[in-house]
Amino acid sequence: MFKRLLPQETSFFEFFEQTTKLAIDACIEIDAIAVNPEEMTVRACRIEQIEHDADEVTHRCIDALHATFITPIDRAHIHQLIKRIDDIIDTVDSTSGRIKLYQLKDFYPEVRQLTQVLLAQVRQIDAAVRYLPHLSKKGEEINACCLAVYQHEREADEVLRVALADLFSNTKDPIHIIKWKEVFERLERATDRCQEVANIISGIVIEAS
Repeated sequence: MFKRLLPQETSFFEFFEQTTKLAIDACIEIDAIAVNPEEMTVRACRIEQIEHDADEVTHRCIDALHATFITPIDRAHIHQLIKRIDDIIDTVDSTSGRIKLYQLKDFYPEVRQLTQVLLAQVRQIDAAVRYLPHLSKKGEEINACCLAVYQHEREADEVLRVALADLFSNTKDPIHIIKWKEVFERLERATDRCQEVANIISGIVIEAS
């Protein structure tokens, strides 16, 4: 009976890798919107589907967590990590949804700068997550990935500052300002979500050291 409480086939690391792969896919799509706004409708629909897929993976991970007696890392860390990675995708989805709703077409260059930063972050997170099964040997590599995420987040803060300064200085239409301010801030918020994920991963490394 005790063995039934230990589902050895459950791999929480695989759940993490599935969600980071979906996060990369979502960020590739929103980056493509920044390059080709005319593809907005198709790309936004793809992001919405990716968000649904990520929710499914997250639910399966949490269900497995409830059913598993012994976990490879702290249970709270598993729950926090899967949820925060999913939050990245949720924020990307809400951003693309706003772009689609507002039918924005003439994109500011800072939009692409932010989507590029975001894409770089999720790729670093994906690398860090893939190192997690080898935590005892790959702590330095994981920390390097997290450091890169933090550096990119600071880049995003600066891009947002420049974007908003330009928006308020050179735009008279208040509706235009409101729309673009929301898009810029949602993109930057996605980079903050990446930083939150990196914080959790760093905590896992510290606890294991």
